[in-house]
Amino acid sequence: MKENIKPQILLTNDDGIRSPGLWAAAEALSAIGYVHVVAPRDQSSGTGRSYPISSDGTISQQTLEINGQDWQVYAVGGTPAQAVLHAVLEVLPQKPDLVVSGINYGENLGESVTASGTVGAALEAASQGIPALAISLEANLKDQMGYSRQVDFSVASHFVALFAERVLRKTLPDDVDVIKVDIPQDAGVDTPWVITQQARHGYYFPRRPNRNHEDWTKPIIIDYDINVDPRLLPEDTDIYTVLVKRQVSVTPLSLNLTSRVNLADLKQILE
Repeated sequence: MKENIKPQILLTNDDGIRSPGLWAAAEALSAIGYVHVVAPRDQSSGTGRSYPISSDGTISQQTLEINGQDWQVYAVGGTPAQAVLHAVLEVLPQKPDLVVSGINYGENLGESVTASGTVGAALEAASQGIPALAISLEANLKDQMGYSRQVDFSVASHFVALFAERVLRKTLPDDVDVIKVDIPQDAGVDTPWVITQQARHGYYFPRRPNRNHEDWTKPIIIDYDINVDPRLLPEDTDIYTVLVKRQVSVTPLSLNLTSRVNLADLKQILE
């Protein structure tokens, strides 16, 4: 972090511009930098890092009153990744020093992270050469698609500010493009945080839709269940850390999706 220069922070999410989690993060981050809020206009969970051509790309400047303070914010007609692009290319006067995505309603763990719009926004920022955080708070499935006021973001806000300040102050190692942080819902500000690896295990499992196959024209959304036995997972994984240890999981992610296999061995198999 440069001396005497207030860091420029872009804040986005996948739950939409009016999410209480977004505004809890905005308040926490405003103590350490100038926060630009550019987020999807609509609920955009599960969109990953997608750029659907059906997005309208509109940008609406709005004034929202949060905790008695007026914020000038921008709602984008698009996915979280597209919100980041519009922010960097059109809205912000300069490239931000940090992008924070969250605070998300619901944890993003294991192999489900590639579907996460929260993580997708952070990966988009990383692809633009900007350090990024993806922050998620464990929540009940029934609370993950709404704006439940029963979810307390105060502890998650503490960790947002903690890791934002540290990432701004130091340079991340090569091949660490995103820091993914998952916070148990019963965590406190003194809950330990640990560096983890992404579990090679699913987390949100799709449920077969309950409808008559003779009427496939009926609109339906596929629901999900969490069905994990964390005892079968290594203790240094994100799932085990959150579900069993009840600690804050801090996972370094890379944009490089190349399989960690001996390429010569793979060549022999394919020849």
